[in-house]
This record gives sequence, C-alpha cells and structure tokens, in this order.
Amino acid sequence: MNLYLGVDIGSVSSNFILLDQNGRLYRKLYLRTLGNPVKALKDGYASISDGLDKQHGKIRAVGSTGSGRHLAAVLLGADVVKNEITAHAVAASHLFPGAKTIIEIGGQDSKIIILRNNIVHDFAMNTVCAAGTGSFLDQQSARLNIPIQEFGDYAVKSGHPVRIAGRCGVFAESDMIHKQQMGFPVEDIIMGLCEALVRNYLNNVGKGKKIEEPVVFQGGVAANRGLAKAFEKILGLKINVPAHYEVMGAIGAAILAREQMELSHSPTRFRGDNFVLEGNFTSNSHECSGCPNLCEVVCIKRDNEVLAYWGDRCKKWESSIKQPRDRLKVV
Repeated sequence: MNLYLGVDIGSVSSNFILLDQNGRLYRKLYLRTLGNPVKALKDGYASISDGLDKQHGKIRAVGSTGSGRHLAAVLLGADVVKNEITAHAVAASHLFPGAKTIIEIGGQDSKIIILRNNIVHDFAMNTVCAAGTGSFLDQQSARLNIPIQEFGDYAVKSGHPVRIAGRCGVFAESDMIHKQQMGFPVEDIIMGLCEALVRNYLNNVGKGKKIEEPVVFQGGVAANRGLAKAFEKILGLKINVPAHYEVMGAIGAAILAREQMELSHSPTRFRGDNFVLEGNFTSNSHECSGCPNLCEVVCIKRDNEVLAYWGDRCKKWESSIKQPRDRLKVV
C-alpha cells in the first residue's frame, strides 16, 4: 500500500498524518511542539511510521507545511513544501467540495481563507493579538481550573452568556475576572468569552471579507464547541467542523504530495528511516553582517554536517550549501 506523509509543524503543535492512495486517512498524530521542533519532528515521525513495512504500507511522498515547514522539508526530505493557506485550502476543498470560507484558528494565530471555485480568492491572517487563539484559551482554562478539553462543553451549557470585552486578550481576561467577582455562572462567562472572541475575529481577521457558505471551521481551536456555536449565532450560518479538524494542514500537505508524485512520476525525496531516526539534528541561528539587512540566518545540521540555511534575503548562505564541503562555513 502506498502512503503519503503530511507534516504540519507549528509553534504550538506538530501534526503528522498518513493518507493511503485513495485519499483516506490511515494514521494521524497531534502533539505539542514544546519549543523544540527538531525533537517534535523526530518523535512524531518515529510514532507515525512505527510498524510500517512493505506489507503494511510504504511512504511514497512527503509534504510539509506550517511555520516549521522548511525545517521539516530538510529533516524528512519533502517533495512538496507549501504555506499554511494553501494546505488548509486544499484539505477543506477535498473534504467539503465547494467550500467558500475557511475559518482556521491555531495555537498562535488565526486565519480566514476565501475560496471561489476551490481556488484561494482572498485571505487574511492575525499574528499580533493572542485573543481567540489556542494559547489564550489554554491560559483561561488554567486560570479557571477547567481542563481545556472541557472548555467548550461548559460554554454550550450556557443559558445567558454575559457580555465580555473581547477586542484585546488583556481586556477580555480582566472582564472575565470582573464578571466572576459579580457572581455570574462560569458557563455563562465562558460562552460570553467565546462570543467575544468571535466578534474580535470577525472585526479583525474577517474585516471586509464576504463570508459565504459552506463555512469550514478548522485548526486546534475548532475542538471548542462553544466557539463553533458562537460563530453560528453571530454569522447566522452553519459551521462545518471536519472530523480531523486539528490536522487539516497536514492533510492538505499530504494531498499535494500525492498529486505531485502522480503528475511527475519522479522519485521521492523522502530520506527514509535511517536518516531521520538515527541522525543527531541540531539547529541554531546567527546574524549575518554581510549587508545592512542583518538577516537572522537559521542553520540546520545533522551530526555536525550542514544540511541547509535559510532566512537570508540575498540567498548567500542558502546557495553556499551547494558548494563543495570544504568551502562551507559551519556556524
């Protein structure tokens, strides 16, 4: 059986999936990056590939996405490297043909993607304000001593959501504390927070966007049923949450990798178990003083051998990797 590996490396979570040749999900893995994407990549690949062989499936191609997509491409040997917008759009269109709006909220950022005829027509991202992202909801669930997995369940029990100021994460938290001190039920406060975060999302990320059905809500925060309910209430539209909402970026990357291999018929760049599991990978960065840009250049090495550089605008460091080994400058 041919399998296609999709990897989505983010600042909060690292997601791995395997699709079979018919586009069905064979395996999936969602884990926390914990500030160490190299370790997350090795551990995640070891887990998702455990037990694979020629009889149970062989990886034929790899696709990577997310903020750590270039790192994943170097360590694993990706055939396709795509940004999150493209990967999420492909996955949503695959599972919901004709989808027109994608609401994607992850651990550190949020996005809106407008599709027309299964093609990205417009998009917007918010990477500045934490309000509404997974990290902010983690903080509030910890403060209320409620497991994050149960946060949305509390919200949907609300009968009368209270009004929470949601334009800023700091103000939202202060308002929640104030409402607690006034004695409002915790489920009404949480649902009020969900509605506030939806208003914040629509007034910032979704500002000026024409939101049409079908609407797909994905990303790790889609686990919160309260937010999905709040979107439906405020938009007046049905919100579709995929069964595998948390790994949609990885699914899109795997679909693109499969399509690439079917079109090109070229050998995969996948490096294989020996390279990925047995090597000692490290990454570091330095500031290049070659010009006034002072680019931060990231270097990834395996057993002290430089595999790749990126981050330099002039591509001096990136292109140096193609030069003979003795001319490389290891940092």
